[in-house]
Amino acid sequence: MVDVPNFSVEEQVRGLIEALDGYIQNYHGGSVELVAVEGNTVKVRLGGACLGCPLSPVTLKGWVEGTIRKFFPDMHVESVS
Repeated sequence: MVDVPNFSVEEQVRGLIEALDGYIQNYHGGSVELVAVEGNTVKVRLGGACLGCPLSPVTLKGWVEGTIRKFFPDMHVESVS
């Protein structure tokens, strides 16, 4: 029998955000940081090249929220300052 870690939802979301952050930094010069998980809301902060970028809403809803919702369909993502 193999012991499988039992990660909390917040730990799992943090892992997804960290993976996305690496991709966004590497390919676009931006960043995404987990601020908080509050119920079904994930609060993140976009940074780097994402600040002021007209495509940041697409990054937020398409990449960040889209990825999280693949694993947690009831979650929603908000950007905070």
